[in-house]
Amino acid sequence: MPEHVLAHLGIDDTDSPRGGCTTYVAALMVEELYRMGVEFVDYPSLIRLNPNAPWKTRGNGAVCLRFYCREDLLDEVVAMAARLVEAEADLGDENTHPGVALHVGKVPISLKLFAKRAIRGIVSLDEALRLCAKHGIRALGFKLGRGIIGALAAIGETLSGDHTTSS
Repeated sequence: MPEHVLAHLGIDDTDSPRGGCTTYVAALMVEELYRMGVEFVDYPSLIRLNPNAPWKTRGNGAVCLRFYCREDLLDEVVAMAARLVEAEADLGDENTHPGVALHVGKVPISLKLFAKRAIRGIVSLDEALRLCAKHGIRALGFKLGRGIIGALAAIGETLSGDHTTSS
């Protein structure tokens, strides 16, 4: 029986001022992942990145989907994500540069710190790609691929300890 692994699928920058929506693309991915038989760990995480980033398309939000799946499905997961981004992203807009990232296993502290910096400041695509190489993260960039930054940040921001309490 194939081993089940914890997977984190991040997506960013599929929209444009004309339309499109990263959360919509993520919702389509949820449907596809459900059909593949994955076991979701939590609801999708919507992470708001630095709203002052000069190249943001609209609100600068990225999404992460966290799930358990068979290890032999990982290639299929990446292919599905690529197919949906190609079909749904506004690739005709000059400022839309989608990214998808897939990390398997526990989220490393370096990725959590990267996420904090992407939320509060500016990080480079080069830094994002170095993190991918260091941790074996599969990343797909479309056009300039700046969305890889947000996709990684969404994976790194695990929202641990993030909750509302009632009084």
